[in-house]
Amino acid sequence: MSKYQSIAVIYGSDSSEWEVSCRSGEFTASRIDEFRYDVYEIFARFGDWKLVAMRKANSMRQAFPEGAQPVVDKSDFSVMVLGEKIKFDFAYIMQHGAPGETGLLQGYLEMLGVPHSTCSAFVTTVAFDKYSCKSYLRGTDIVKLAPDAFIRKGDDVEAFCKNTVERLGLPLFVKPTGGGSSFGISKVDKAQDLPEAIRYAFMEGDTVIVETAISCEHELTCAAYRDGDEVKTLPVIEIIPTTGWFDYDAKYNGLSREVCPAEIPVILSEKIQEITRNIYRCLGCKGLVRMDYISAPDGIYFLEVNIIPGMTNASLVPKMVRAAGIGITDFLTTIIENA
Repeated sequence: MSKYQSIAVIYGSDSSEWEVSCRSGEFTASRIDEFRYDVYEIFARFGDWKLVAMRKANSMRQAFPEGAQPVVDKSDFSVMVLGEKIKFDFAYIMQHGAPGETGLLQGYLEMLGVPHSTCSAFVTTVAFDKYSCKSYLRGTDIVKLAPDAFIRKGDDVEAFCKNTVERLGLPLFVKPTGGGSSFGISKVDKAQDLPEAIRYAFMEGDTVIVETAISCEHELTCAAYRDGDEVKTLPVIEIIPTTGWFDYDAKYNGLSREVCPAEIPVILSEKIQEITRNIYRCLGCKGLVRMDYISAPDGIYFLEVNIIPGMTNASLVPKMVRAAGIGITDFLTTIIENA
């Protein structure tokens, strides 16, 4: 017997990742068990939430044409369809970027008492911000962290750059503290290029983190999820970008090899999985998360947590699920029923 009946899959976002989010959301909605749940697809962008498609259990998917898409009533998270009021009893969040990965959407759902597929509002807020997440983990001995510096929009960029290059050296990676899909990220090899890279990152948000570029032997990623009382991990993937690092083109335009399971020593793979479980527990994660790492000559470095990892047929997590021998529909059911 299922805990939930009406599943709202929320996709689209207020960030540069909204199109990727749509692909993830549509894939997820199409793979949720068609015999067990009613699935409702909600496109949500800049406060405009509309029902774009629905699929009742044991029925065909029905798409609503533009201009005739029912509007979601955000006062109680419901929608009117053909005179019937449908109140969603579970939200599967597939918004990459704001508000689905900033904690805002989770906070809204938690205030209404609606269970959802991701971490709590607090954990999501901490984990989404790269600097906050590293600061949370800095006092632990779980994993290594690259030396970094933090700057907020309005600070003296030139003075910051001079001090940062002196302290961290070169090369450097410059990243918006929030966001994903490599939007706003640059690798800087020359000191004179750092101010421009910071201003580019500011296009994605008000805060930026600058990190020492770690000597990379392997770029690795691993996903964790909860099944009952147990935190489980999926097979590790090694990412081998042809662009030099895992930028947008490497992620979405086929300019990388993604080897799953990673062809690395078993002891390294098991260590990545152990670290992933420990970070999951340390942060207080729920649902499915993916964590990225660099394996360097002096150890394993944590890069970031992906609270809502991509979920298209070509995305990393579905590849991990297939490598684990799990059906994607069964996997999604596990995520939903353990929320």
